[in-house]
Amino acid sequence: MKRFHLHVSVENLDESIRFYSTLFAAQPAVRQSDYAKWMLEDPRMNFAISTRRQPVGVNHLGFQVDSDEELRGMHAQLQAADSQLIQEDEQPCCYARSDKYWVTDPTGIAWETFHTLGSIPVYGEDTAVFNHGASPVPVPNESRSASACCVPAEKTAPKAPRADCCGGPAPSNVDACCI
Repeated sequence: MKRFHLHVSVENLDESIRFYSTLFAAQPAVRQSDYAKWMLEDPRMNFAISTRRQPVGVNHLGFQVDSDEELRGMHAQLQAADSQLIQEDEQPCCYARSDKYWVTDPTGIAWETFHTLGSIPVYGEDTAVFNHGASPVPVPNESRSASACCVPAEKTAPKAPRADCCGGPAPSNVDACCI
């Protein structure tokens, strides 16, 4: 059976734990210095927050499944949704080791589908899943849509000047056309 998963990056973990514990009328099932997780039954959800090096806000969405068989059974469905699916086996992240599939929706939101194999004593590593591992922030997938919102880009090399949608020069930290 699937459990909806939502991971939010927060600025202040203690303040956020107080807020969500009150909102859910429950304490987190897992609490670490940089991470907390609630395993809710109504609604059936794995809700996690962390203060890891990600922008504040929704980090990713997903589904937690109960078995390896159920995870593998979702492979074709996920592959059909996004042919650039990322597969991770025994990935250490969020104080757990999991087998995972990552896909990215047309707006750049990462979706994680995973089966947890067990807990580990460290957070592990965040997977750079936006733009299929190329960026820690959502970016438009140009193969899906010609129009996209403005997204800061990593400054790795100077780029040729280009015009924005209104004819003026585009800001240097923006990769997409502003709508």
